[in-house]
Amino acid sequence: MKKIILSIGGMSCSACSNGLEKYLKKQPGIIDASVNLVLAQALIYYEDTLTLEDLNRFVEKAGFESLGEFHELSSQKESIKPVIFYGIFLLFFMYVSMGKMLSLPIPSMSNQVYGLVLFLLTLPFLIYARDILKSGVKNLLHKTPNMDTLVTLGVMASVCYSVYLLVLTFYQKGMAHFYFESAAMVLYFVKLGRFIDYKSKNKTKEAIQKLVQITPTKALLKRGEEELEVTIDEVVKGDILIAKPGMKIAVDGMITKGSTHLEEAFITGESLPVKKSIGEQVIAGSMNMDGYIEYKAERIGKNSTISEIVRLVIEATNTKAPMAALADTISGYFVPSIFLIAVATFLGYLLLGQDMGSALERFVTVLVVACPCALGLATPLSMVVSIGNSASKGILIKKNEVLEKVAKVTTVLFDKTGTLTYGKLKVDKVFTSISKEQLLSIVASIESASTHPIAQAFLDYPKIKGLSEVENLPGMGIRGKLEGKHYTIGNQKLLSNLSNPYQKEEEKLASLGDSILYVIEEEKIIGLIGVKDLPREDAKEVIHQLKEKGIKVIMLTGDHKKTASVVSSELEISEVMAEVLPKDKQEVIGNLHDKGEIVMMVGDGVNDAPSLALADIGVSIMSGTDIATDSADVILMQDHLKPLLSLFKISKKTVLNIRENLFWAFFYNVIMIFIAIGFLEPAISLNPMMASIMMAISSLTVVLNALRLRKV
Repeated sequence: MKKIILSIGGMSCSACSNGLEKYLKKQPGIIDASVNLVLAQALIYYEDTLTLEDLNRFVEKAGFESLGEFHELSSQKESIKPVIFYGIFLLFFMYVSMGKMLSLPIPSMSNQVYGLVLFLLTLPFLIYARDILKSGVKNLLHKTPNMDTLVTLGVMASVCYSVYLLVLTFYQKGMAHFYFESAAMVLYFVKLGRFIDYKSKNKTKEAIQKLVQITPTKALLKRGEEELEVTIDEVVKGDILIAKPGMKIAVDGMITKGSTHLEEAFITGESLPVKKSIGEQVIAGSMNMDGYIEYKAERIGKNSTISEIVRLVIEATNTKAPMAALADTISGYFVPSIFLIAVATFLGYLLLGQDMGSALERFVTVLVVACPCALGLATPLSMVVSIGNSASKGILIKKNEVLEKVAKVTTVLFDKTGTLTYGKLKVDKVFTSISKEQLLSIVASIESASTHPIAQAFLDYPKIKGLSEVENLPGMGIRGKLEGKHYTIGNQKLLSNLSNPYQKEEEKLASLGDSILYVIEEEKIIGLIGVKDLPREDAKEVIHQLKEKGIKVIMLTGDHKKTASVVSSELEISEVMAEVLPKDKQEVIGNLHDKGEIVMMVGDGVNDAPSLALADIGVSIMSGTDIATDSADVILMQDHLKPLLSLFKISKKTVLNIRENLFWAFFYNVIMIFIAIGFLEPAISLNPMMASIMMAISSLTVVLNALRLRKV
């Protein structure tokens, strides 16, 4: 099975996207398809037997244009000049058409000439809106009628009837009421609404577009002793690049010289700069705050972290959320239903004794006012805004449905090591007769020569130069000479006959599950250090807030019960399952599903892959460079749990926003159709011009409501 995202041209409303999606799903070799109206894309899963040419042909047969495989997200570019020009031209048209009725100063002309002038003034509007007319006819012929089809039918009915009346004026006397201006106004206001719609929808994609634009276009390449400014396209894997203070990292790579603080806020959502030194990874788009570094290029272009994030976000917005099913179903029947209602209205007015002109006006008004766009945009617009907003906060969501499911979660399972804890040893407690800073510098200096896992706990502490006479003591620790003194660091076996002033402290650390290190200067114990895998700083607060939401929290771990008990007690987790294997975790999830629980599993993204896949929602915490191989539904790019709370908040607000959009779109359309038919006359009435304006307002309201999610 293969997967591709195609850029699609010619879609103007939800009936378009629904029609294309249904058509694609029926084609041989296509496994599944999802069409996104907001981004104008189609996510297609297909068999190896099909080619890109086959897919393009399917799209074209459905009545749309395939613009090829998606490579780069860009804003819809639409000039405002034609909108202004035709707006002024429409004012002139209305002046001419209403001149006689309002006794305005216009040249005297016969009814035939008057009708011919209006016809000629209508032609530029037919040319201006030819894309709507062409789309309307084409989709009608392909049996996928859309909003353009309704507008086309209404406009052509007005024009054709007016032409018929114009012809009659040459054979019989009397004034005829033409409807040319009605057709022109409808086309102009539909085009104006589309222009506003394009501009508004582009705002919903801002967060994703900023991700695309975050990487620089040029890099500083080191070649020998020279520094050359080159474009990103000229950089190849293995090149040594330079980043000076104030410059952005050009490509993903590894630092080979120097150290600095990097701001990765737009990639991970982490507001504070992160210290990076030799051997550590850098991500394209990061801002170098203060140091000079050289780094080796590793992932360039479409292989970079940012490109991978954009790909995941784009794919996520192209998937369908369950809440979209109702809107899609309604939209699928909407256009044919509106056409039938319009025809029934037209015939009803004639049967009630109304003239052809009045019946035609009702017919056109019903066709134009009932826009399915708002209904179809209700879900995807909110999803695009929220997924883009989440990505900018370091929360990568892989599927639309996740945002809907998170709001329904009843149980959250946490892996312990690497999730609730940091997954690496850190200094917990220090007892010393000298300053804490001095003791840690001594230990860091000597442990820098050790390969033992405990040595990793001291990597970030300052070191003293001049270490010598290093000796590893198997099963006990390490010894070294520093500033003329011998230091020994290790466990209780080193103490032998030494006086231990930290006996009580040792017992306390042991009860907390710490690994214990004694620091001996010559023959005197000068310090005791407790080292362990510490709980994340924000873990307790996150768990507390989840409980306040009424969500059950369970800790799963392969560690023995004593270690698990210490961590669970500290984090106030009452339900703990220790000494569980990966397959046991899957069994726990299965049992919870049997009880009707909606389960979220939070793990490290690698060891917990099976459990993350089985849970209703899998969430992993990892560095940005691992996202391509992750199996979770959600990736937290930050090295802490706080974004999990943001995910719940964004989910809740998104679901509420979608419900508001669906209610507004459905309620608005029903009310407007009733008014268009004339049920509320004479109190409230609509003409075709007002109907086209109201149609645009419907979509605009949904767009503006969705944009509120940017502030969540």
